[in-house]
Amino acid sequence: MAKAKKNNNTIIVNKKASHEYHFIEEFEAGLELQGWEVKALRAGKVSLAESYVYIKLGEVFLTNCHITPLDTASTHIVPDSNRLKKLLLHKSEIDYLIGAVERKGLTLVARSLYWKKGKVKLKLILAQGKKLHDKRAASKEKDWNRQKQRILKEGRY
Repeated sequence: MAKAKKNNNTIIVNKKASHEYHFIEEFEAGLELQGWEVKALRAGKVSLAESYVYIKLGEVFLTNCHITPLDTASTHIVPDSNRLKKLLLHKSEIDYLIGAVERKGLTLVARSLYWKKGKVKLKLILAQGKKLHDKRAASKEKDWNRQKQRILKEGRY
């Protein structure tokens, strides 16, 4: 469970996604959650590592988003930590996503969860998978940038 430190509204960021995909376009989606899930999100007990988004019968769903139930959750329900969550998007956005996924062969990736005006939002990314050589090039570039920063910091340029 990796937390981002940039914004206090951010609940969690899927860092693995930037390594695996080229980001093309991003969307903001609401989530259909139960009360115990919202409480667990406030406590930061969520993981997006293995989650993915798919479209079925004109609706968009998030699956494998693991939300660990709190011990103090309600006693009259049985929490399911990997429950299927429906994403709330406009019909035109869903139609656009269906076209992009089916015709262009793109992938929908859950990038991050965050709070906006008291509601939980999901940053949904339309992405294309990276090839192995793209991952290697990105890794080399990242290492080179890190090395440049060290050299500049030491003052031996």
